[in-house]
Amino acid sequence: MLGWFVRVLFALAAPITALFVARDALNFGLIQTMVTILLVTALIWLIAAYAGRDRKAPH
Repeated sequence: MLGWFVRVLFALAAPITALFVARDALNFGLIQTMVTILLVTALIWLIAAYAGRDRKAPH
């Protein structure tokens, strides 16, 4: 299950990384891993922001 999650994140990170680094560059995997970590961080931040919002606050 965790492998599927990581595979999806790497599939999302690959085109983002390709915007900045050529796919045949030696450091493509490293940069893709860094982009994946940024995606995980953003996902966790969004979940925390959604869970921490006050649902009874006036609009």
